Amino acid sequence: MHNIFIIGSNSFSGASFANYALKQGADVVGISRSKEANRPFLPYKWENHSNFTFYSLDINQHLEEIIALVDDLKPTHIINFAAQSMVAESWLKPNDWFMTNVVSTIKLHDELRKCDFLKRYVHVSTPEVYGSCSGFVDENFPFNPSTPYAVSRAAADMSLRTFYDEYKFPVVTTRAANVYGPGQQLYRIIPRTILYILLGKKIQLHGGGFSTRSFIHMNDVSRATWKIMEQGKIGHTYHISTNEIISIRELVESICVKLNVKFKNHVEVVGERAGKDSAYQLKSAKLRDELDWQEEINLDQGLNESISWVKENLEVLKKEVFDYQHKP
Repeated sequence: MHNIFIIGSNSFSGASFANYALKQGADVVGISRSKEANRPFLPYKWENHSNFTFYSLDINQHLEEIIALVDDLKPTHIINFAAQSMVAESWLKPNDWFMTNVVSTIKLHDELRKCDFLKRYVHVSTPEVYGSCSGFVDENFPFNPSTPYAVSRAAADMSLRTFYDEYKFPVVTTRAANVYGPGQQLYRIIPRTILYILLGKKIQLHGGGFSTRSFIHMNDVSRATWKIMEQGKIGHTYHISTNEIISIRELVESICVKLNVKFKNHVEVVGERAGKDSAYQLKSAKLRDELDWQEEINLDQGLNESISWVKENLEVLKKEVFDYQHKP
């Protein structure tokens, strides 16, 4: 049985993976800097799991407590979803992004490399490190980050390469396309669009929404992450993506059709965000070929699930803060 330690378990990806790991029979400990969010945002609370324990700990402020907890529990696998993750906002206070994503993260790695009981450390990174790309790119594509967020993530990724080379630190890295699904934070494009339409508000489309992305359902990402955690080659990186590419405009148009509203009545075009990548498209052949993974939920089905989640939790969600709230 796996003994799993999840850093960033309050995040959408972390909470969803926790739920998946618990379904596999794992004992799971989750830590996040904030207290547990409301139930609609924590998929692991949607089912009756008894093998989950949560601690409110911040890698910026409680590193000694976190390492003491790791030493006590001796997890076989650690998965780190924690990061300052907003792209546009990283221009406003870049020092906060570098403190969390570089300084505190590397301090954490320097302690974890001494844990001889650790079988795998899964570092959840981002395709933002590649910058804007034309065509599909593989895991060896050169870094060309274009925002403080992306630079901070690239720095930690590069540091981990040296930790693997020097210490054989058992790291595997994941980079996923745009994740979505029930339970996602309301400032993300899919739940925000659904919620705004249901509330009669207008959604802003930066630059007209012509940047293109691949959207992948969080359940497919969790299955992939589990496979990578168990079977991925130490020191390697794996892309998690579909081959289905869509512009943000087309995505919003699809949601409008599903909710039977007119696109022009619910959209406001605004200026583009600084440093925004027009496209990044990930080759996922390595994951598919080596670990026998493939996605199971297409975008049409996933959007229907997200719409149902918003509708079922509308009374709770409309009382939440819709915009991203920065915490140092």
